[in-house]
Amino acid sequence: MRVKCVLCDQIDTINDLKPLAKKLRNRPLHTYMCPTCEERITRKTMERKDSHSEIES
Repeated sequence: MRVKCVLCDQIDTINDLKPLAKKLRNRPLHTYMCPTCEERITRKTMERKDSHSEIES
């Protein structure tokens, strides 16, 4: 299955039998993020959470 990242428009291929492929096929609201974008978003979110918790302390 060919999928396109919603952030960077990179096209990837994932196995049709993987749970992610089934989720993307059956639920149109679910979107695909490539591993690079997902890691970047996760890292920035964690940094934001850490800096916010320091301010509250």
